[in-house]
Amino acid sequence: MAARRNSGQGPQALERGAISLVSRGSTALYSGMVPGLLAGFYSHDACAIDLRRLCAAAGVTFIAAEITGLDAAGRTLLLEGRPPLHWDWLSLDVGSQTAVAAADGAMPVKPLEPFLAWAEASQGQDEAPHLAIRGGGAAAVEVALALRGRGRRPVLLLRGRELHLGSVAANRLGERLLAEAGVPVRRQVDPAQRASLACTGSRAPAWLAAAGLPTDPGSGRVLTEASLQVLDQPRLFASGDCGLIAADPRPASGVWAVRAAPTLAANLERCLREPLAAEPRGLRRWRPQRRALQLLADGSRTAEPRAIALWGGLAIGPSRLLWRWKNRIDRAFMARFTALDAMAAAMDSPMACRGCAAKLAAPTLTAGLRQAGLGGQAEDAAVIGRGATGELLLQSVDGFPALVGDPWLNARLTTLHACSDLWACGARVTGVQALVTLPEAAPGLQREWLAQTLAGIGSALDPLGAPLLGGHTLEGRDGAGLALGLSVTGVVAPERHWGKGPLRPGQVLLLTRPLGTGVLFAAAMAAAAPAAWIDQALEQMQQSQAELVGPLWELGCRACTDVTGFGLLGHLGEMVAASPPGLEVLLEAEAVWALPGALELLERGHASSLAPANAAALELLNGPVRLSAAASAAQQALWIDPQTCGPLLAALPASAACASLEALRERGFRAARVIGQVRRRAWQPDAAGTGAAGAGLGQ
Repeated sequence: MAARRNSGQGPQALERGAISLVSRGSTALYSGMVPGLLAGFYSHDACAIDLRRLCAAAGVTFIAAEITGLDAAGRTLLLEGRPPLHWDWLSLDVGSQTAVAAADGAMPVKPLEPFLAWAEASQGQDEAPHLAIRGGGAAAVEVALALRGRGRRPVLLLRGRELHLGSVAANRLGERLLAEAGVPVRRQVDPAQRASLACTGSRAPAWLAAAGLPTDPGSGRVLTEASLQVLDQPRLFASGDCGLIAADPRPASGVWAVRAAPTLAANLERCLREPLAAEPRGLRRWRPQRRALQLLADGSRTAEPRAIALWGGLAIGPSRLLWRWKNRIDRAFMARFTALDAMAAAMDSPMACRGCAAKLAAPTLTAGLRQAGLGGQAEDAAVIGRGATGELLLQSVDGFPALVGDPWLNARLTTLHACSDLWACGARVTGVQALVTLPEAAPGLQREWLAQTLAGIGSALDPLGAPLLGGHTLEGRDGAGLALGLSVTGVVAPERHWGKGPLRPGQVLLLTRPLGTGVLFAAAMAAAAPAAWIDQALEQMQQSQAELVGPLWELGCRACTDVTGFGLLGHLGEMVAASPPGLEVLLEAEAVWALPGALELLERGHASSLAPANAAALELLNGPVRLSAAASAAQQALWIDPQTCGPLLAALPASAACASLEALRERGFRAARVIGQVRRRAWQPDAAGTGAAGAGLGQ
């Protein structure tokens, strides 16, 4: 989806962030390689386009969301679980889904991601004598052959008598391939007969027709002009499997979709650079070729892949040479996207990290506070008074430059991160004020960014019953980007108020979830973190830890902090500094879990730009923090990695450890771990061995 917010201005250079891409997932599978992926010839990553990475390279905002509808008159795109997105120009390329999903629960082959997950999960499981596939087109044949190559026993169920490969010669060749592979074909099968998989053609998503767009009755595809503009909707474009040129229709196929791309790109660029009040002029017209060459993979022979070629009434193959040709074409297409990774890796200097990794380094912070006469031990939130019933009133402030380009998601993450200071004190959040900094841009863009930001704050606060009380806005000058700061207030009964200390002998330290957000997002900026790793990190970061406060108190927690900018060791050092002398923490190195990919990236040398300053906390390992076993360099790097929306680090009685883990896991925190023990030490620290990692204002 390409969108430009209303600027009310004439032609100008496109503003960064003026274009957004909305997709349900952070990767897009290249359909031409999916049969090879299913047969085991390719890895998933080899077939997947990383959309978040692509957007970052192009200066486009990536929004991971499910589209549920469209209001063409109001120019809004309806999204699941978040506010509508306003647009000035909209380009739809939302793919298709299996046209007839059998009532018996057959898995549809489209969308591709759920189908591939199903195929992987069912691989090697006991099954009936045959895996029934309903359908007789190219997709059904390729899927059947690929599954046969993986050791499955597929059978094709045809409604009629013939395959549907486009010609008599193609059907004859398809029958031969299936027979050679030992794939039975059952003809004139009752549609009510049970099937495991449905490959019965494609249909555009139903919400397109429900939005009142002109659609083809048979396929649900949106009808367009040759310019790819939707009929009677000049600000709306449709292409790929969801679009159909009304005067020159073609089947839904990747061949035509790819050929249409240059025309679509040229027309969108022209529209975005023209005054919004004017009708687009001089748009290109696309005239698709009558016939398209189709190269279909035969994945039934894993040792020697083959392919067939279909062109009009011609059918050639199967041949290993055709497979090599197809493989070369497909890999060359994907190489255009991997070239972006090489460009990012060749940058002369790494970009400074954002999110909590953009905070001041602990030594700089400490020195500045001391110079200003503000030294002293800091708590996560300050007690600012008492309420009418005696409860403590707490306040904290936090914020940072946007970690992600999506203003709604960034605001949600920043709010959860800021509220964590209150949760680490045992408090309940009662209200928030916001300071929103918006980039210099046209008023329409700023309005949309502000609205999405405020909605993102609300998505985190609403479940807490806490209002957004007010705030201020600023315009960032000299290229400053989106940023958000929050002042968070809360209340807690005096007896339930936690500090960072004191720690006591006999306690264990519990970490509520894994570490690694700093290195993951640093690597993402260098195009070195696969999409799945970032997706898993974002899923964890969006999980509120508010519901852990009550269970932790009931299980005996009396000291706690949240792990944020200083990293695990830095914040553990603050807990030690808030405790009496003569204690030490025995850290279980293997118990500190990492988010998927974090340790691997650290081993490769990736790190957050704040990590070198955080490395000062490693001195704790020579003092009040001891290791139960030797730790690798990557593990130690993980312990100083700055965290955005990081875990809580809670001190609990050792007797409550098992119950604590069970309570957290029941609430969805299955990666919670006991990572250390507090005990008395027999030796005395030297004068510098206090272990404090920072003082005054914390992170």
